[in-house]
Amino acid sequence: MTHVALVLLATALGVVFALFAAAAAGVLARLNGATYPAVLLRAGATFGAVLTLIAIVAQTLTSVLT
Repeated sequence: MTHVALVLLATALGVVFALFAAAAAGVLARLNGATYPAVLLRAGATFGAVLTLIAIVAQTLTSVLT
């Protein structure tokens, strides 16, 4: 049961980290003078990229640790 809780906690932290990165990218894009649709595109791309990187790291750690 503790493995399930650990996986859920790691997933939740990964999503929160991706949201923070996307928000920061959106704020920086807006400060740079981008329009609101461009800001949403940049924030969405950043969110997807961070989640992809988290998945790659998780897959690598899984293969190394098992």
